[in-house]
Amino acid sequence: MKLVLASGNAGKLVELRELLAGSGIELIAQSELGIGDAAETGLTFVENAILKARHAARATGLPALADDSGLCVDALHGAPGLYSARYAGVHGDNAANNAKLLRELEGVPDAQRTAHFTCILALLRGADDPDPIVATGRWPGRVLHTPRGEHGFGYDPVFLPDDGGGLGSAELDSALKNRISHRGQALAALRATLANDAVFPLVRDCGGGDAGANAERRPAGRIAGCDP
Repeated sequence: MKLVLASGNAGKLVELRELLAGSGIELIAQSELGIGDAAETGLTFVENAILKARHAARATGLPALADDSGLCVDALHGAPGLYSARYAGVHGDNAANNAKLLRELEGVPDAQRTAHFTCILALLRGADDPDPIVATGRWPGRVLHTPRGEHGFGYDPVFLPDDGGGLGSAELDSALKNRISHRGQALAALRATLANDAVFPLVRDCGGGDAGANAERRPAGRIAGCDP
């Protein structure tokens, strides 16, 4: 089954393809089909994820998956949040975004550098799907004082997860990161929900721990959530 990813972010595409391995789903980035990004005019991660998925589904005629995610820092009242990818002004400039974040937190002690990554995945069967499947993931930790590690992308070099065994996000091997990260949690919950979906049946377990037990259905779209 083909599924278009409503993103041209190479890092997200690599992680999501790894997480979907063995699911029977072929993930194609919208950029590979010549489709540009949707305007992210929502006020929440959920709104933006649905906007992006609907845009990709309408442009391609394919089912679409969108990821809207970001880093929320408590000392900065949730910033960079929705604007994580363009925090320093230019969309996708990871080095500049990280540098600005560290400047904003200069002098802030460890105890006050708490933060979390949020990931919202929205899956639409088609452009006019009124009942999108939405999955959530939340990864708590704190912001480091200097970048560490060579892996990952985005804010990974400056994020120290609570459950990383003392390693920064960019120091984790991909298998561990995919299991514990916000995106890994959200994908595990999504796959658990899809196992019972009439349009997107996935019979293989995602291997993501308790995600299946935490997947639930709610009236305003199916929302599958994972505890950190």
